[in-house]
Amino acid sequence: MPIRQLSETMINQIAAGEVIERPASVVKELVENALDAGASRIEIVTSGGGLNLIRVTDDGAGIAEPELALAVSRHCTSKLSDDINAINSLGFRGEALPSIGSVARLTLRSRTGSGDSAAEIAVEGGRVFPAKPAAANRGTTVEVRDLFFATPARLKFMKGERAESSATSDIVKRTAIAFPAVRFTLAGTDRTVLELPAAGDDPQGRLERIAQVMGREFPENALEIDAQREGIHLSGHVSIPSFTRANSLQQYAYVNGRPVRDKLIAGAIRGAYADVLPRDRHPVTVLFFSLDPALVDVNVHPAKADVRFRDPGLVRGLIVGAIRQALAGAGIRPATTGTAGMMAAFRSKGAAPHAGAASPYPHGSGFRASGAAGFDPGGSPYRPLDGEPRNRGLDGLDGFAEPGQTAFDAGPLASADTRAGSDRPSEALMSRELGAARAQVHENYIVAQTRDSLVIVDQHAAHERLVYEALKTALHARPLSAQMLLMPEIVDLPEEDAGRLALHAETLARFGLTLERFGPGAVAVRETPAMLGETNVQQLVRDLADEIADNDTVDTLVERLHHIAATMACHGSVRSGRILKADEMNALLRQMEATPGSGTCNHGRPTYIELKLADIERLFGRR
Repeated sequence: MPIRQLSETMINQIAAGEVIERPASVVKELVENALDAGASRIEIVTSGGGLNLIRVTDDGAGIAEPELALAVSRHCTSKLSDDINAINSLGFRGEALPSIGSVARLTLRSRTGSGDSAAEIAVEGGRVFPAKPAAANRGTTVEVRDLFFATPARLKFMKGERAESSATSDIVKRTAIAFPAVRFTLAGTDRTVLELPAAGDDPQGRLERIAQVMGREFPENALEIDAQREGIHLSGHVSIPSFTRANSLQQYAYVNGRPVRDKLIAGAIRGAYADVLPRDRHPVTVLFFSLDPALVDVNVHPAKADVRFRDPGLVRGLIVGAIRQALAGAGIRPATTGTAGMMAAFRSKGAAPHAGAASPYPHGSGFRASGAAGFDPGGSPYRPLDGEPRNRGLDGLDGFAEPGQTAFDAGPLASADTRAGSDRPSEALMSRELGAARAQVHENYIVAQTRDSLVIVDQHAAHERLVYEALKTALHARPLSAQMLLMPEIVDLPEEDAGRLALHAETLARFGLTLERFGPGAVAVRETPAMLGETNVQQLVRDLADEIADNDTVDTLVERLHHIAATMACHGSVRSGRILKADEMNALLRQMEATPGSGTCNHGRPTYIELKLADIERLFGRR
């Protein structure tokens, strides 16, 4: 078959296959155009999940009538100069509008601030119609109908209306976080409306927008991030270890205002939380990177969601260091969602509280009396607080009346409960974060009291974290002991991997792994960390080589050593079932307050829960 030039329509349809994957991709491109035009209000309307209709209206700068034809032509843009490294806008290729017009029916209507009237131009399946006058306010309206009508095979790969609408909503939310001063509105055929009012461009406005998108619970359980290194500024918020999600969908990252999904960033977040979260839980994060556009390549993929940093090791180190510093400086904080879960646990399902107050004994609970519908407390023979009961017990006692309680007085108990609660705790202890120990129940849970709350501590989980942090400090404070191999282990590697390992040999030696080059494509391992015991040296070295190639770090070895330390901490901490004295319990509470990350154990489980006095009073209908 002879070589021939493809038609303009075919070229646009091929480009559309890369840029326009689904309705959410159309919304993303049009919203980014509106933001680049300086819009302060953006309204999005969809129908049929976006396949039937997508309309995006903004109040931006608008497009002059003579430029409308250029706007729907390929590789025509006002956002890029002659320097491809100086990309300061969300869009820059000039492919979005012609790509959309090649697979759908597109109408572009626009009016500039200085224009007397508006004009519109239409594109249908790649065919461009002449511009004509129209009526419109300042700004631009882009209307896309019958998406993929020109490429019907593409429609077979679309998901249901609900799934496509959900993807569009996610795109709008993800973009809106980076532009808190812009008002976003998204309406669909299911009559639901997502409205994000403008919140201001200052840090408080950004946090308000984050709360609009992610819920009010996140700011209440988040730590602020603010770090800078070698020209890269990282800011944002990350969740405390006890506030997590089952997936990583609520991890947002922005590079110079551009929403991105980057494996390097996701991996760095995992590494920062490695020893404070369970493997199946994920933190909630919103991270903003500000850097010179020349230090990052956003031209990796037509969708512009992937980026490449010039120095990935620097970026990873910045993320891990900033998050760990924030976690260490946060002290001990429980998630605010824990109280809600605890309150729900106290109430059975189907509770029907009395008007104005929550009933502590809802229907369906174990406290409901037989035949409760016709129960008359005034005529009951078992009135507990009455010194003159209608019917006395078999032994003549008055049930729960005060004279009858003397029979149950067994005198002081020599238990930890009594030792902890015998004396009134001092005001100094009561004012501490975890308060004063009052009792130990089930030989594992410490009950403490603060001025305004009740705290329950899992003694084993808490001490496990304390021991682990002490071991980690020891690991990084001095070189680890190493065990010498009887015969050096020779590991064959690609020459570039062997070179990378040799560059990190000094760092690896601090952790007990001694190696050196052994020819062009191999390394000789002479010592391994004593903590690892018998280990697969070949696999360890290859994993390290892969880690250094991807991230320019030796985190694989560090993570293995941390795992050993976590195991040692688990077996060396206070076991469940051990009775503690009052001073031992208080000492444990004070250590927790002074140890970063002590709100969760090494496995990511909470070490304590807190119930405010106000919540306790609500349980008993006092509020």
